[in-house]
Amino acid sequence: MNRLKEAGHDIALVVTQPDRAAGRGLQLLQSGTKRLALELGLDVFQPERIRDELAQARIREVRADVMVVVAYGQILPASLLNTPRLGTLNVHASLLPRHRGPAPIEWSILSGDTETGVTIMQMDAGVDTGAILAQSRVPIPPGLTASRLESQLAEVGAGLMVETLDKLQRGAITPVPQPAEGATHAPRLKSEDGKLNPATMSAQEIDRRVRALSERLGCWITLNGVEVKVIRGHADSAAGDGIPVSTAEGTYVVDEVQPAGGRRMTAAAWARGRR
Repeated sequence: MNRLKEAGHDIALVVTQPDRAAGRGLQLLQSGTKRLALELGLDVFQPERIRDELAQARIREVRADVMVVVAYGQILPASLLNTPRLGTLNVHASLLPRHRGPAPIEWSILSGDTETGVTIMQMDAGVDTGAILAQSRVPIPPGLTASRLESQLAEVGAGLMVETLDKLQRGAITPVPQPAEGATHAPRLKSEDGKLNPATMSAQEIDRRVRALSERLGCWITLNGVEVKVIRGHADSAAGDGIPVSTAEGTYVVDEVQPAGGRRMTAAAWARGRR
């Protein structure tokens, strides 16, 4: 939002999720989107269901030239997508048509991709199937985690959206339909995806799962008969101070863990405590 304002675009309305109760005290917490919008002095609208006619009427009444959607969390009806004069744009964290769906960042790492990127697309009724307006590529170096990749993609996406809106306003951009070839799906991940099984997984697969999932869903492995949460590790035969684990292919080294009910610690410190 800040990048859009700095570029001279007028933001007529910010639509975000309602405040949610969280924590032990179940206090209502505002989304980061709402907090930033209020700091910038923007109007904020928080409908429970975007499909409600009253909610759609509130959005239509601002008569926006274009609508921008980023990780909103609800499916927008086609009647609302087609309301703005220039349509509705979406920032998607992959090089579409690869990794369509809600978890493209995690799946780019899980799939072993060496690069990903950001796509600005014109939204339609499908799931991430709209025409491509712009793309920018971002490398995925070895060892990169999902959170660090997300930060990089967010920065790239903000700049790319500003560029796309400027070109769209000038009529200097041509939508390109997505090709059918190369399309993959990035489904929502579940807690069981974080279960690490060295007997059936290779060291590289475990490494990808930890980098993609440990910070949000969590990854668990059984060491010496005890299940612990893996915070950090690497696929390598050189263990160093970590705990080497034989896998279906190669050795995975656990470097940092968190036992149930305990704090994060190095794997070496955890092993000494067990002895």
